[in-house]
Amino acid sequence: MRLALKAETPIFIAAVILGAGIALEHGAVEHGGLLLWGLLGLILAAIIGVAFRISHHAEVLAVRWGEPYGTLILTIAAVSVEVVILVVLLQGAPNPTLARDTVFAALMLDINGILGIAAIIGGLKHGTTRYNLDSANSFMAMLIVAIGIGMFIPDFVPDEHWKAYSLFSVGTMVLMYAAFLRLQTVEHRTFFEHVAAVDEEAHDTKHSPSWLHVGIMIGAIVLVGLLSEVMSVLLDAGLTGSSMPKSLPAVLVALLSASPEILTAARAAAANRMQTTVNIALGASLATVLLTLPVIEGIALLTDERVIMALTPMQGGMLLLTMLAVMNNLHNGETNAIEGVSHLALFFAFAGLVAIGLL
Repeated sequence: MRLALKAETPIFIAAVILGAGIALEHGAVEHGGLLLWGLLGLILAAIIGVAFRISHHAEVLAVRWGEPYGTLILTIAAVSVEVVILVVLLQGAPNPTLARDTVFAALMLDINGILGIAAIIGGLKHGTTRYNLDSANSFMAMLIVAIGIGMFIPDFVPDEHWKAYSLFSVGTMVLMYAAFLRLQTVEHRTFFEHVAAVDEEAHDTKHSPSWLHVGIMIGAIVLVGLLSEVMSVLLDAGLTGSSMPKSLPAVLVALLSASPEILTAARAAAANRMQTTVNIALGASLATVLLTLPVIEGIALLTDERVIMALTPMQGGMLLLTMLAVMNNLHNGETNAIEGVSHLALFFAFAGLVAIGLL
């Protein structure tokens, strides 16, 4: 029991930071400067720590329960952090493009960042790393259509028809994800499996009850939401009147939710398990579009306030280059460090455009 509680130290520390954040929030907003940004840094670190614990408990349950529940648990755990933070931030200062920018940033991070880093690590260590080509093709077939429906077509939908189209897109994306989840875990399960045996649940040697992991996950997600409330206030205050990139909140949301995935993908690549990396990078991208967008569109319909989901020309161009790079690099079931460099270059281009305020 003592070791189990010790493992949850990041959650306990985050709870303490939450208390400090609530107590110091108004003073930090009034004084600004080091107090504001220092407190914001602590809040961000706390959210990342909690996100890693959520990911850990999801992995335990995924290994223990197997498919199809494993994929469902991992997906919900990864996306829930992003959705919770995003919904909380949307309640702050008006930012109609926050949801779009967050999904776009997540795609850049998941595809170019994770794939780029993992392909370089795997390529330098193992030369050429293999994965199941059917999985990459399946992910891309769904991802291109989902992005088109959710982020390209809205640019051409007039205001008087946005509700009807939102209802259509929400229903379509829910059906797409349900169908893909079924095919991924039943009929075409072999597309997404790694050839090696499943790793032993070494991180759960005490075999604690499943309900405990579920309970901790739910509590941790609630804690992320409370921390996000404080983060929203501090971010609004810090960005008001500053010259910092306006898309910074969106990038932070994407980074906070993807941080555990980056580490997991890097470890998998180092162990020559590129299939795991492909599942993480493309699977997280697909889940972000098919699960996050319906939630945001649903909130827009309930509040009767349209959110801007249509991509800007710059974002559309970056996504087009990314899709072309993925289709070119993931076309033969093998990847290497050269292909990783091409993805990482696109990610650096994204980061640079954000830094100078063009994205």
